[in-house]
Amino acid sequence: MARTDTKRDVVIVGLGWTGAIAGIELAKEGLDILALERGPDRSTVPDFKYPDVIDELRFGIRYGYMQRPKKSTLTIRRSLDEEAMPYRRLGSFLPGDGVGGAGIHWNGQTWRPQAQEYRLRTYVEETFGADAIPEDMTIQDWGVTAEELEPYYDRFEYMAGISGQAGVVNGETIEGGNPFEPNRSRDYPLPPLAQQPDSLHFADVARQMGYHPFPRPAANASAPHVNEYGMQLGPCNYCGFCARYGCLNYSKSSPQTCVLDALKRYENFNYRVNSEVLRVNLAEDGQTATGVTYWDAEAEEEVTQPADIVILAAYSIHNVHLMLLSGIGEPYNPQTGTGTTGKNYSYQMNGGTTMFFNDRQFNPFVAAGSSGMSINDFGMEQIDYAAEGFIGGSYMTCGHSNGQPIRGIAVPEGTPNWGAGWKQAVGEHYGHSTSLGSHGSNMSYRDCYLDLDPTYTDPHGRPLLRLTFDWKDNDIRMTQFMRQRIEEIVEAMEPDSWQSSYKEDGATYDVRPYQTTHNVGGAIMGENPQTSSINRFQQAWGQHNVFVLGASSFPQNIQYNPTGAVGALAYWTTDAIVNQYLPNPGPLV
Repeated sequence: MARTDTKRDVVIVGLGWTGAIAGIELAKEGLDILALERGPDRSTVPDFKYPDVIDELRFGIRYGYMQRPKKSTLTIRRSLDEEAMPYRRLGSFLPGDGVGGAGIHWNGQTWRPQAQEYRLRTYVEETFGADAIPEDMTIQDWGVTAEELEPYYDRFEYMAGISGQAGVVNGETIEGGNPFEPNRSRDYPLPPLAQQPDSLHFADVARQMGYHPFPRPAANASAPHVNEYGMQLGPCNYCGFCARYGCLNYSKSSPQTCVLDALKRYENFNYRVNSEVLRVNLAEDGQTATGVTYWDAEAEEEVTQPADIVILAAYSIHNVHLMLLSGIGEPYNPQTGTGTTGKNYSYQMNGGTTMFFNDRQFNPFVAAGSSGMSINDFGMEQIDYAAEGFIGGSYMTCGHSNGQPIRGIAVPEGTPNWGAGWKQAVGEHYGHSTSLGSHGSNMSYRDCYLDLDPTYTDPHGRPLLRLTFDWKDNDIRMTQFMRQRIEEIVEAMEPDSWQSSYKEDGATYDVRPYQTTHNVGGAIMGENPQTSSINRFQQAWGQHNVFVLGASSFPQNIQYNPTGAVGALAYWTTDAIVNQYLPNPGPLV
């Protein structure tokens, strides 16, 4: 069975952060909009009700809000010579499932990239010379600047009720904030979160060493807040159940808390769940999209949904998968370097040192997802790449995000995995440990990319997406540089013992342990259709009525968590659609 539904002005694929922002901004213009979400419906009430939502076994361990590999997965390999195998058990990254997407289960860290990250290739060439860029590294400029995006970051932060301390406002450096952040027009909408004893101890030591500690910017509300859509956030109660959970307290910024209930009030907006988009349909000449085809799981039939504008707002790798399946852009070829769709997949380079203190109590159970103190003294603009032999940077943070009884307990190396020895170690160290971690950039490379798998297919018979990725020498050197800086600070903090975990020479990508859900690239933005899939407004070069929102746009990964940039770009693009595209449909310049 198959059916064709009534044409809409706009069809949005995915209803997470970017889909919600695009939906409400275009609904305000009176457009007839349909959003299609592959997963189930989710709302704060009843889905995030207490005490069900703080079930650590169900959500923290068994990934209750994540996509199931048996329904949606990809294949992964580390080199062109390996055979890719399906990602059968979630580990390295955790795509969200259902309305709200990954915006439900994130911790809330909300950053603005440094100004030079948007023009990274140009910055490196101008400052350190083209020879500083390894031959196989394919970093690019974004085609947009920090100055252009500043109003859209500001709008996203005030919509999401971000807690923080500004570091640079209208060119003036503000004491207590991040002095290395790009210039902003005003402070955060809410003051910083309260800090725990471990993060305060780190901040004192870092300040004595000449560094510049500041509270980590957080999508965990430190006070009541009402945003432009009339949505209200309540102050965080520091329950410690943020990452992998929905927020029961209306305190963590999410599409549900900040946008969706306001969006649902528009009669010209509708959404359908359990509706997986299979492809974007193109006109005979391939120059425009005519709508999408999706699988209606409840009716068990394919549906053709005509539309004048198609917005891909799914998770980053799913955006790229749909583009490859639909013939949007030329598939990237790593041997020739031609094509753009799938190009420049990148990830995140993390590492950390865990400290144990016999006589300090940190009360980790009183925590918020993004609480903690950070330094950015080793950010991407603060490092001499020519002298250090790598391109990249990292921020560093100390502070607990939770004290959960299953996942939130650190014990020294050599502790038994179970039994009396493990119980004794937990009793001795729970509340007496903390970590200082590095959250670093990851560059893009010629042989790290996304394409269609030649062997494996999904339940609809479509080729699975194939991910080819491995760690490179540049990124290992960067994380080892951060290790040296971190361990210097750790020694000054005077723990009774400590242990480090950083990727070293020869490390290969391992999908089993969780790292970050910060998959970026594959549908990269830029100013040249020969090297990018979408233009500076996230508009497909070859189909002017297709827009691709999300971290798939990043030409390489930033040193920060991506949500702030994703949200700002969503506002940037919808502003261009409203003020430029709707009055005069066609390629935006």
